[in-house]
Amino acid sequence: QVKLVESGGGLVQPGGSLRLSCEGSGFHFSRFTMRWFRQVPGKERTLVASMLLINGRREYSGSVKGRFTISRDNVKNMVYLQMNNLNVEDTAVYYCNAVYGSLSYWGQGTQVTVSS
Repeated sequence: QVKLVESGGGLVQPGGSLRLSCEGSGFHFSRFTMRWFRQVPGKERTLVASMLLINGRREYSGSVKGRFTISRDNVKNMVYLQMNNLNVEDTAVYYCNAVYGSLSYWGQGTQVTVSS
């Protein structure tokens, strides 16, 4: 059974940091490109960060570049999103995504709320 389980969300003040984690199971984790998306109510899910399979290259959306860092541990089947200098616009549900060809798996999401 394929599973992606996110954790690490919560409430943080503006300027603070959080580290999201996502554990994969039931599929060949190291073959998949791993990505983080986020979604706010009433809006589409948007790509935040990705770590490409082929060369480990990291890509970020413009709004988080320089503040967020994606990383992965293929031994532990984990992908992380380190989020620094958070602001209220980062408030969203964050989703982990694994993609390989036509295969795409999603986690259930974890809520991140940035508020004073």
